[in-house]
Amino acid sequence: MKRLITALTAAALTCTALVATAGTAAASVSFTPREVKVPPGGVHSVIALGSVSLAMTATQTAYVYSTLRVNNASYRTLIDNEVRCTGPSWHKNVVMGQNVLAATPDAPANLKDINVTTRFLVHPGAAGTVTCTTYLRTASLGTTSSLVQLVGGSMRYADTSVANTLTGAPIQADDGDNVSRGRVIALNPGATPVREPAHDTFDTAPVTGLSVFGDMELMACHPEPAGYDCPDNFVNVQVTLFVNQWKRDGTLCKTDSTSITTTVRRDVHHQVVPLHLLFPAATGGDCIPRFNFYVKTDWLGGSTAAIQMAASGLTDSTGSTTTHAAVMSHAFAVPY
Repeated sequence: MKRLITALTAAALTCTALVATAGTAAASVSFTPREVKVPPGGVHSVIALGSVSLAMTATQTAYVYSTLRVNNASYRTLIDNEVRCTGPSWHKNVVMGQNVLAATPDAPANLKDINVTTRFLVHPGAAGTVTCTTYLRTASLGTTSSLVQLVGGSMRYADTSVANTLTGAPIQADDGDNVSRGRVIALNPGATPVREPAHDTFDTAPVTGLSVFGDMELMACHPEPAGYDCPDNFVNVQVTLFVNQWKRDGTLCKTDSTSITTTVRRDVHHQVVPLHLLFPAATGGDCIPRFNFYVKTDWLGGSTAAIQMAASGLTDSTGSTTTHAAVMSHAFAVPY
């Protein structure tokens, strides 16, 4: 089904959400503002903020959108927005985040007051109810506890019926559902530009276009030197989302891209770099609804670094001895 472009650019939308507690499932949920005391020593505090549920068919794909805002930290603190979704014999975990800097006068405003968004597609492949829960995953990066302010946030199913490829697959590129291990890709002067995540060519039903998202998790000073002595306390990178459409004979029909050049500071450690491109589909000149997309990351200067594709060893709850893995950098498309 074709949709209005405005219905797809969920990052720019403000919705009226239903307020719910962490144990209550709803169509959408707002996160209750609160001050959070964060334990020291790298111990993760894992706080369930709210859940949304959706009855889905075996072929259905939905778009999940979760965002939270944190500020006023008393010390530099890890802030992750983790979304865990479960369905019949299926699960998908995605986590995005960065460190929020202490609320001192010399800290940049955009690094001591941050928004972290986690958005992706869910496709359980079996009929049943899919429930997604947002967790605030946080840890003080000092020797004492930190206090941070969760200003607010929300989660919702931004689209409950996203069109699939003609083979019935969701249009998404990441390390996969049920991911079980972490993965990083090195960024340094000797490495070639990285082209991940990437989706190979796929066919769709006739569409007006694609709303394509590429959300990257970039990490400075990787691998960490002995004694935490990083020669450069930053890395400069350029991240570009490319989208292509193809002709019936396999030649290129059209291409477009959007790019961000950014600096990831060592004290921020890992940082979300979100990309979005509206790509109107061409219909003439033997062009067909066959597409591909990928994110290209170029190291420009500073420390050695990495793209975080997936994380492992994430505690299931505060103080838990059981752990899980989660997708990090990923890209996906919503046809309209």
